[in-house]
Amino acid sequence: MKALISVDMEGVSGIVHSSETNPERYDYQRGRELMTAEANAVIAGVLDAEPTADVLVADAHGTFRNLLPEQLDRRARLVRGKPRALNMLAGLDEETDAALFVGYHVRAGEGPGVLAHTMNGEILDVRVTGRAQGEDVRITGHTPGEGAQVTAHAPGDGAQVTAHTPGEGAQVTARTPGDGAQVTARTPGEGVQLTAHAPGEDVRTTGRSLGEIGLNAAMAGHLGVPVVLLSGDDAACAEAAALIPEVVTVPVKEALGMAAVVTLHPEEARDRLRRAAADAVSRRTEIPPLALTGPLHVEVDLASPHTIDLATLVPGVSRTAGARTVAFTAPDYGTAYRLILLLAQLATIRPA
Repeated sequence: MKALISVDMEGVSGIVHSSETNPERYDYQRGRELMTAEANAVIAGVLDAEPTADVLVADAHGTFRNLLPEQLDRRARLVRGKPRALNMLAGLDEETDAALFVGYHVRAGEGPGVLAHTMNGEILDVRVTGRAQGEDVRITGHTPGEGAQVTAHAPGDGAQVTAHTPGEGAQVTARTPGDGAQVTARTPGEGVQLTAHAPGEDVRTTGRSLGEIGLNAAMAGHLGVPVVLLSGDDAACAEAAALIPEVVTVPVKEALGMAAVVTLHPEEARDRLRRAAADAVSRRTEIPPLALTGPLHVEVDLASPHTIDLATLVPGVSRTAGARTVAFTAPDYGTAYRLILLLAQLATIRPA
């Protein structure tokens, strides 16, 4: 069994301020120690469940040089430094059986969430339009007078809507476990509009905002790997559960704001993480990968006009009607993920 543990810093118990996550600030060393200790708790949990597991730990914060190698559990191997393929998921491949996200945070624009952001302060939002695997949707009857029939097949449920006469519309909510798909059949000459409200449905997901949790979970899913555990504040855990209802979450603190929390004692957080990691790995076959199939349309809102100018130099990336948005279409999620990483890197370049 092979597991990848991706460890960020903002969602670690006790951490609340950038002084604890920034190498140039006074409290950073303490933050590194808290981060390393939580990584060790998850390593121990994985090995409690699978004593012979091959465990890789990807340092996934900032410079990717935060975890203290000499303090890390010697039974795991550490992926350290940058730049590198797959960024926060370095070490992940199709042979990996489970991914575990530790110390993660909520996306930019959500909250209250501790130190909420997406990749860096220049990425304001990432919206991905694609198709989530798991169901089969068939659309027929687009011609006038024929009616429109939409069949959504979901595990344990299905929804069928038929508009029989011109000018008639129908609306139904398919009550899938933990989810709902709203399917609106408009008049026969108009066609059919489909809107997905939550993951797990095989309908077009229109402009869904994804932060680091969603972007990385979808990359793991592209390789067929489920994300089985996520820890962070309560907002991060809620974001993960909305994307992957079956994921095991460990809220180690309650966010009161961007830099204010009610936190568990670090030792209590580590105890919970160890138990949860063992449980999550044991149930890995019950947790589906988050997989988005192409082609995918991606829109990225950028804070700096300079970054937008640089982004349009990338083949296939264009400026949209919005003043701060660039967009591109990718044939698959692996391509989309790498382009998003490139845009995040461009955002670090300052004008000469």
